[in-house]
Amino acid sequence: MLTHLILAALLTVTHLAVMARSLLVESRNPYSRAAWLLVLLLLPVIGVAAYVLFGEPWVARQFQRRARKVFRKLEWRAGADSPVALQSVPERFHAAFRVCERIGRWPVVGGNKATIAADSNDAIDAMVRDFDEARETIHISFYIWLADRNGLRVVQALERAALRGVVCRIMADAIGSRALIASEHWRAMRQAGVRLCVSLRMRRGLAFFEGSRIDLRNHRKIVVVDDRITYCGSQNCADPEFRIKPRFAPWVDIMMRFEGPVVRQNQLLFADAWMVEAGEDLSGAAARPVAPPAAGGFPAIAFGTGPMSAKGEMSDAFVGVLYGAEREAIISTPYFVPDPPLMEALLSCARRGVQTILVLPARNDSAAVAAMSRATYAELAEAGVRIFEFLGGLLHAKTLVVDGEAALVGSANMDRRSLELNFENNILLYCRDTAAAIRNRQHTYLANAREVSRGDMRRRPLRRILWQNLLTIFAPIF
Repeated sequence: MLTHLILAALLTVTHLAVMARSLLVESRNPYSRAAWLLVLLLLPVIGVAAYVLFGEPWVARQFQRRARKVFRKLEWRAGADSPVALQSVPERFHAAFRVCERIGRWPVVGGNKATIAADSNDAIDAMVRDFDEARETIHISFYIWLADRNGLRVVQALERAALRGVVCRIMADAIGSRALIASEHWRAMRQAGVRLCVSLRMRRGLAFFEGSRIDLRNHRKIVVVDDRITYCGSQNCADPEFRIKPRFAPWVDIMMRFEGPVVRQNQLLFADAWMVEAGEDLSGAAARPVAPPAAGGFPAIAFGTGPMSAKGEMSDAFVGVLYGAEREAIISTPYFVPDPPLMEALLSCARRGVQTILVLPARNDSAAVAAMSRATYAELAEAGVRIFEFLGGLLHAKTLVVDGEAALVGSANMDRRSLELNFENNILLYCRDTAAAIRNRQHTYLANAREVSRGDMRRRPLRRILWQNLLTIFAPIF
């Protein structure tokens, strides 16, 4: 009996301590604080366990120390180039570019050029060609890398490059690419001389508590070849059929190939992560000559965020671009659970007369995220946002184009995982031709989508409305 009382007292004290902790974290927004408090009240034991595992974006102390040391080595603050590059950008977009400068710690650079791959297979074709022509270095970071046709074509191209003396450094997420990492293909790359790093490796046993939160992932998609070419977009290293989740296929992505000074910024994003996790010093990358600006090129900036970034930085980037809109804003994203500032920016766009279009997948591989997304439809539609659901597979492209002039592409979704937790990378650019090309791609999504009407929302069964709205209470936790 006494043992039971002691155990009950310990559980009660632990429960109250965790509730107090959830209220004392000052960087947490009120919605997240309320959601966690509700979970802890309704599900005391499960709630405590969930909070210990997922309540805060805790990062291993050793990782944080290395990250701070690397930051000091690679830090490159905005200099004289920034106002020059921004001269060709309308003033209404300056705030968005300044936000990205603050995030990236480097200036907007001019003289960039870009092309958009026709599809996922075309993107891999272009990468393999560039790898076969590489002379010095190939740097790659992928969240998901599968041992399928496209995945193995990249593996084989890297082996060829390494065997002819190109320094290949490869980073793959420990969970997203776990099958490849455990396969013979990973070992074959190492034997060929490719330098490999498993990103955010999971710790086992008691060492788990000295590691980072398990669901903090390296979601970045970065490819840099010879410091002169970089790729940025939503695509993982896989076939569009995405055979690990075939019933949602094809995965519809966008991948862009950039040349110009912005390549160096993606190089530094890769170098930062590599130095922290692989331990190899790549600070010399910051001292190498930057690729010369291309005649007629456009201003752009690459930037990355992660769990150690200032609160809301990725959201600030999206919001800054949206507040520059005067006529039109078109967005595609697979996972849409916006934080309050991003939701308000979308509503504000529509309310001030900007044609605001949101394209989401009709079928999502995350049922919970799909339900939370649909719970926002009524408020968005009431403000004037037009919502479309893509029917041709899982629309995985993360794009934002404003007024056919400014565009933001990259790995970040409009959900809490990308906005606050995962390591992400995006590029913001200003170029009418390039933005128009991305906008044309967005229109191919719209051509294969159905618009969600207000009638559709009114016809939702009561049980669905209850379920969707219930999930939104816990959206800040996801």
